[in-house]
Amino acid sequence: MTKYLISFPSSAMRVTAEELPAVSEDSHAVIEEAKAAGVYVFGGGIDESVPPVLVDAGGVVTPGTYPQTSQIDGGYLVLEVASRREAEEWAAKVAASCRCSQELREFGYDPAS
Repeated sequence: MTKYLISFPSSAMRVTAEELPAVSEDSHAVIEEAKAAGVYVFGGGIDESVPPVLVDAGGVVTPGTYPQTSQIDGGYLVLEVASRREAEEWAAKVAASCRCSQELREFGYDPAS
């Protein structure tokens, strides 16, 4: 089994205030379907009201991010499935529920996780 990240940036989800309740209901239904299928690992959205910080090995906390990751926002879902094709099928379900295309990335194998 491989873990996959399904995600989208906040700017990709362009829905009206009137559409938002249906989008929320549809996306939560996909999450419940993934849980029932036993493939759900974790999901959620970045709280954009909380600024990111960097924490070094000594525990020093500095406001900001790495320059190449200054804009990480939106929604994230981690699933563990048997094949890339299955991950693509789940990404399509998420895309339909959120009304926007999804990025799909594969986690490298780590025997400890």
